[in-house]
Amino acid sequence: MLWFKSLHLIFMVTWFAGLFYLPRLFVYHAMSDDQISIDRFKIMERKLFYGIMTPGGILTIIFGFCTLFSVGIAAYSGQIWLHIKLIFILLLIAYHIYCWFLLQDFKHDINKRSHVWYRWFNEVPVLMLVAIILLAVVRPF
Repeated sequence: MLWFKSLHLIFMVTWFAGLFYLPRLFVYHAMSDDQISIDRFKIMERKLFYGIMTPGGILTIIFGFCTLFSVGIAAYSGQIWLHIKLIFILLLIAYHIYCWFLLQDFKHDINKRSHVWYRWFNEVPVLMLVAIILLAVVRPF
């Protein structure tokens, strides 16, 4: 179980690194006006999304479920904190998927949002991380 939990945390850090950095790249990309910078951001965004962020997210989820099942899912059935945490994780997955749509907009040069919008968008995973960690560690419910 500790191996699963350790791998879950390692890949969670990897996933969140991507979730924090990709929208920051979107900020700079939205501010760019020269083709060299635009092309560079497209490459960086693609490599981050497909090479780090998505594998990190998938492995986080896999090892999270491995951790749950190694303890026994029945042990957590009455734990409200876990149900709320799983809702936040579903929201985080939706955020990840939405990042893919934004990535496609930049890829096809059809971004319609300002760098200011991306600055605010960049804060969403921070709030989710705080909620998920507090739920998992403090277990207030």
